[in-house]
Formats: sequence, C-alpha cells, structure tokens
Amino acid sequence: MPVLAVERRRRILTSLERSPAITTDEFAAELGVSPETVRRDLIELERRGMLRRVHGGAASVARLAPEESAYSERVLEQSEAKRAIGAAAAALVAPGQTVVIDVGTTSLEVARALPHDLRATIATPSLLVAAELSTRPHLQVLVAGGRVRPGDLACSGAETIDFFRDLHAEIAFLGSGAISPTVGLTDYHRDEVPTKRVIIANAERVLVLADGTKFDRSAPYRVCDLSDLDGIVTDGPFPAGPEWAGLARPMNVVAAAADSGRVR
Repeated sequence: MPVLAVERRRRILTSLERSPAITTDEFAAELGVSPETVRRDLIELERRGMLRRVHGGAASVARLAPEESAYSERVLEQSEAKRAIGAAAAALVAPGQTVVIDVGTTSLEVARALPHDLRATIATPSLLVAAELSTRPHLQVLVAGGRVRPGDLACSGAETIDFFRDLHAEIAFLGSGAISPTVGLTDYHRDEVPTKRVIIANAERVLVLADGTKFDRSAPYRVCDLSDLDGIVTDGPFPAGPEWAGLARPMNVVAAAADSGRVR
C-alpha cells in the first residue's frame, strides 16, 4: 500500500531528529518509493522551512552549519584549536614530499607550523599560504592561478583546476566547511568544490582539517563522501555517535591533542 505524502514527510522529519542528515536514495528504499518522490517531499519541506536540501539528500535545520563568517572573524575563532591542528598536520609532512595545503584559516596554521628548515614542495590555491611560505629558503612554493576570492585570497576556476590536475602530491591537507557522516565533506564556496575534488583524485593521502565545531553539520555544497578521505586532523576526540562508529576505523582518523598539538 503506497505511503501517503503526509506520512512520508512525517517520517523524513522524524529521521532528521535522530540523524543530522538523510540521503534521498536511502530514504526512497526505506519507504518503497522512487527517489523523485522523495525529492518532491524534500522540496516541499524545505519550502516550509522544516529542513534544508543538500546534494544527495537533506539536513536538519538545527544541524546546519551557520553561514561562514568573514575571514577577519574566522581568523580569531577557535584559534587555539586551529594552531593545534596545524601543528599535528605539519608533523605528518616528510622532507622531500610534494604537499598540497588548501585554503582556509586552519590551512594557514599548517603552513606556519612547518619546520623552517623543511625541504619540500608546497602547492596551494591560497595566496595567504603562499605568502606565508615564500621566505622559507628550502621550500619550492607553487601557487595556482585563477579567480581570487577576497578575504581568504583563495584561487578558483579553470586555471586552478588545471593546475592541480597536473600535480601529484604525497599528502594533501583540505580545509572544511562542515563534516557529516551521511552527507560527507561539504563547503560554502561552490567554485572551490571542483578544485578540492581534483586534489583528492591526485593525492596519495588526503587529510581534512576540522576543529570540533565542524562535525555533525553540513554546508551547502558537497565535496565528497568521507570514504574518499584518508583521515581527519581535529582538535579533540572523534565523534562518538553511532552514525560515526563505522567510519572511524577505516578512515584512519588522526586526532590532535588541543593542549599539545601532538598527533595521537
């Protein structure tokens, strides 16, 4: 017997009370309806302000990450956590490697934490990261071209994508807008998503930089599934909820102690 629209929508909202997000395909299978039917339900519920649609599904309004602050504000937010994350990430870089450091305030802390005598190649879409490392005598710093976003001074566009398509890195550190076990890694800037995807495709090891405020939330634009990543560098324990339990081990999570910055 077909499930009525009112019942489908009630069950969607009930699911979002238990989980930060749901996927269209999973919910279609659960209800025995087509993904298109679920999408129409999500459109109607979003119109009523009861959820927010994201790529591949929907997220609870209560669990959505707030709009990204201006760079001048974000650089002051979670500053101790970001420094700890930066130190933990920098400790993973070996001499002679080619390393990608993404855009964002936490990415800048990775650059600052790299040893001054490190011999390596650093590639980045961030003019701030490039400027920070430009005086290091033993680093080769490569910066992507493209359109520059004010504040973060992040490059994006076709030139940026082509730059990273031709680059093979041993390790890449990605910035994050938000992280959800259901929706995956998400970001606030649509133009920068293709760049992140190319970096993921061409790097041997991809680690996401995320302080504790980024978990169990979603930003508007989906980058990838968490299974596409090799780990997360964060400032505290990995989330303990049941929806995260199956991801922690295969993702080889790297956690940074907030008080020491050491990898554990």
